[in-house]
Amino acid sequence: MKGYAIIIFFSIVFIVYFLVNYYIYRHGLMALPKGSNLRHAFVWLFWAAVICFPLGRMVERIWSCAVTDFIVWVGAFWLATMLYLFLSVLFVDILRLSNLIYPWMSNLFGNNMGNTKLWTMAAVSGIALLTVTIGHINAVWTRVNHHSIQIAKDGGSLKKVRIVAASDIHMGTIIAKHRVSKLVKLINEQQPDIVLLAGDIVDEDLSPVISRNLGQKLVQINSKYGIYAITGNHEYIGGAEPAIKYLQEHGVNILRDSAALIANSFYIIGRDDKDSRRYAHQQRKELDELLNGIDRSKPSILLDHQPFHLDKVQEAGIDIQLSGHTHHGQLWPLNYITQAIFEVSSGYKKKGNSHIFVSNGYGTWGPPVRTGNRPEILVLDVEFTGENRK
Repeated sequence: MKGYAIIIFFSIVFIVYFLVNYYIYRHGLMALPKGSNLRHAFVWLFWAAVICFPLGRMVERIWSCAVTDFIVWVGAFWLATMLYLFLSVLFVDILRLSNLIYPWMSNLFGNNMGNTKLWTMAAVSGIALLTVTIGHINAVWTRVNHHSIQIAKDGGSLKKVRIVAASDIHMGTIIAKHRVSKLVKLINEQQPDIVLLAGDIVDEDLSPVISRNLGQKLVQINSKYGIYAITGNHEYIGGAEPAIKYLQEHGVNILRDSAALIANSFYIIGRDDKDSRRYAHQQRKELDELLNGIDRSKPSILLDHQPFHLDKVQEAGIDIQLSGHTHHGQLWPLNYITQAIFEVSSGYKKKGNSHIFVSNGYGTWGPPVRTGNRPEILVLDVEFTGENRK
C-alpha cells in the first residue's frame, strides 16, 4: 500500500511538472528565431534546469557529494522560477486572447511583432528571476514571533513556562549546516524552558542529514525540559522509522500518538502525522483515544503537524495546539490555496478556550524561496493562572 501511494502521488506530480514546463517551453520557442544559436542554447539550458531537481534528489539518495548538491540547488531554484514564468506567460496569453476580441496589439506595436515577442520573453524572464532573488533573501530572514498566553489551569509548581516552537525545518541538502546552526542559535537566544518541533524536521531523504551530521547541531539546543517533536508528512514520505531513530539518537524526544507529563505540571501530547496512513498504512489514534488516561485538569499542549479539524481540538479541551505544514503557501499566490484548505493557514486563532498556532515554518520545501511570508520560530510565554482550581 505504501509503495502504491507513493507511486501514484509522484506520478501525478511529475505529470503536472512536465505539462507546466512544456507550456513555458513552447512559448519560449515562439519568441526565438528558428535556427539561431540563442534558440539552441535555450532548448538545452531549459531542459537541463527542468531535470535537475528530480535527478538530484534521486541521485543523492545513493551518492551525496558537491556535484549532487549543485544539481539539487539549481533544480530547487528552477521550481520557483518555473512558477513565476508560468504565471507571467499565462498573463501574456490572457493579453493575447484579449487581442482576438479587440486587436489592440497591432495598433500598439505595428507590424514588428517578432521583436516584441523577444522583448516580452526578456521581460518575463527578468521579472521571474528578480522575484526569485528577492524571495531567496526573504527565505533566510527568520522572524521570531512572541506571544503571551494565560491558561486557566493549575500548573502545579510551575506558574509559567517559556516554549520555543519551530516547524518544517526540512533538514537536508538545502537546509544544511549554516541554516540549522542559525536555528539553534535563535532558539538558544530565547532561553526556552522547553523546545517543541511540530513535524517535517527532515526533508524526506535522511542521507544528506547524516552525511552533514546535522543531528549534532540539534544536540546543541539548550532547554530545561528537553526537546519534544512529532512526525510530519515528509518524515513518512522519506521513511519515518530511520528518521525517528536518528532524531532520538540526537536528543529529540519523538511523541507518536503519546503524551509526556512535564515537571508534573503540564502535558505535551504528540499526534502521529495524518499521512501515516497514506505512506505507511498506519492509522493514528483519534484525539479522544489519545487523551485517555490524561489528567484533564492539567494544562495540555497538542502537537499536530497538519492543522485539520480544529473544532475537535476545541471540543477536547486542548489548551494550545501547535502546527505547521502549510508554509502559508511559501510562494505567492499559493497562500490563497492554503487559506482555502485550512481554517488557519498561518498565525494565531482562539477557538473557545483553545489557542491555535500555525507556523509558517523555519525552512522551505523545494526552492529556498519565500514570497509573501517569512520563515519564523514561535516564542510562547505561557502563564498558568490556576483559575480552575476548586
